[in-house]
Amino acid sequence: MISLSFPKQFAQAFLAEVLKNKRSPITWITFLVFALAPLMGGIFMLILQHPEMMPQAGMMKNKAAAMSMTAEWKSMVIMLTQSVGVGGVLMFGFVAAWLFGREYSDGTAKDLLALPVSRSTIISAKFGVYVLWCVALAVSNVLLGVGIGAVLQLPNWSAAVLLEHGSLYTGTVFLTMLADTPIALCALWGKGYMAPLGFVVLTLVFSQIIAAMGFGTYFPWAIPGLYSGAAGEMKAGLSAVNYGIVAVTGCIGYGTALWYWNVSDHVK
Repeated sequence: MISLSFPKQFAQAFLAEVLKNKRSPITWITFLVFALAPLMGGIFMLILQHPEMMPQAGMMKNKAAAMSMTAEWKSMVIMLTQSVGVGGVLMFGFVAAWLFGREYSDGTAKDLLALPVSRSTIISAKFGVYVLWCVALAVSNVLLGVGIGAVLQLPNWSAAVLLEHGSLYTGTVFLTMLADTPIALCALWGKGYMAPLGFVVLTLVFSQIIAAMGFGTYFPWAIPGLYSGAAGEMKAGLSAVNYGIVAVTGCIGYGTALWYWNVSDHVK
């Protein structure tokens, strides 16, 4: 049974995590790094608008032609979505590794246990900050992308584009967040950053290999990229079963992190 004091304890732990990470330069570094996606998208659109400005960018123009990209809002939003489906696995994974691994690197893991809140509340608060951080990254990229698109005066903005591709972007963000929750366990078990970051790299490598073999729809860390359309028409092959795999992965990540934090002695 959940204690009646849980909401208050969760709010206190959540606020403490927010303030702690707000003061860290890592928080703002993640926003700067993630902003590379809309910036590159803007450069891509600029090249499509004015190919004569960069004749040496033939490879990018050929890629745009292969992807049926044109200098318009639809293409810009598609690029933002695909960047989350692929690059978001790395960036959201880094966020999880930082949130759950920094206590060991800073030597404050045992101090958390002295707080007048339950162990489960501490982990739940960290997951709450993880969701908030990832959503903030996703929103910041949309705002930056919209700003860049406005400066470039991209054509064909419409409510239909916003509804269709905005929902695709939101779904990609949600799937990516779910797929990266097991990184929390890696950080707790590895007592730092190295194990979870190594896990993130492995998921990216295996996502490419397994997707190339035709089994990407069953690999949770490849599914966000497929859903975003980064692999072309493979999104059409996704079903409720594939989305269920990501949902189960998210539940396992949260549940195992709670379990490990509650049973571990945290002697280091």
